[in-house]
Amino acid sequence: MIEAKGLMVFYENMIALNNVSLRCGDKKIVGIFGANSAGKSTLMYTLSGVILDIQRKEEMRGGERVTVFSEINYDGEEISKLKPHERAGRGMILCPERRRIFAESSVLENLKIGAYLATKKEARETLRYIFSLFPTLERLKDRQGGFLSGGEQQMLAIGRALMAQPRLLLLDEPLLGLAPSIQKDVIRAIKEIQRDRGISIIVTEQYARPVFPVVDYAYILENGSAVMEGEGEELMNNPDVKSAYFGV
Repeated sequence: MIEAKGLMVFYENMIALNNVSLRCGDKKIVGIFGANSAGKSTLMYTLSGVILDIQRKEEMRGGERVTVFSEINYDGEEISKLKPHERAGRGMILCPERRRIFAESSVLENLKIGAYLATKKEARETLRYIFSLFPTLERLKDRQGGFLSGGEQQMLAIGRALMAQPRLLLLDEPLLGLAPSIQKDVIRAIKEIQRDRGISIIVTEQYARPVFPVVDYAYILENGSAVMEGEGEELMNNPDVKSAYFGV
């Protein structure tokens, strides 16, 4: 599905990603875990191509210099030079950190906005699936996004990403700021999406405990470097991981 090799990103002279390599197979869930500023969002921006937009905008406004070195193979094609919309057109869809929904648009309007890559038939079918996955969204479909709770906004953000017909879904810190009960709903949804839709998923998280049980493989990031990797169960039982991420 996707394999990245030797990813390196610099913001001016600060290194944000340091020789990071990873892979996610077809219909697999891969977890990327690390503390704040470990490089998780930069990694997702690099995989999705958003880093190229950030680089271009910084150059245009004379801001900090962003330097990117990457080799990314997706379905056998080298895509590191492709723009974000071109990667999205191939099924790589990013659900960004902090939701970033359209606050003044309704739930239904947000979901329809996400369907820009879908046929009408695909959009209708996916909308039904999203409402079965998150029944709360159907009940609130006419409410403006800005009046939703944090958990409801996260459900909407995931739903909007699904409307774009992903083959590879990139979830950047979907549990951020959510109550434990809502975290369970989101984790359940991630597993069901992989099972029901056959979508490969890469999920980043600071809070590893609730995510570890559903990942097939995981990477630990520290200061922009991948310092550990392995199957989810293997890392869950690693004493160093338990100490750093589970507090035991």
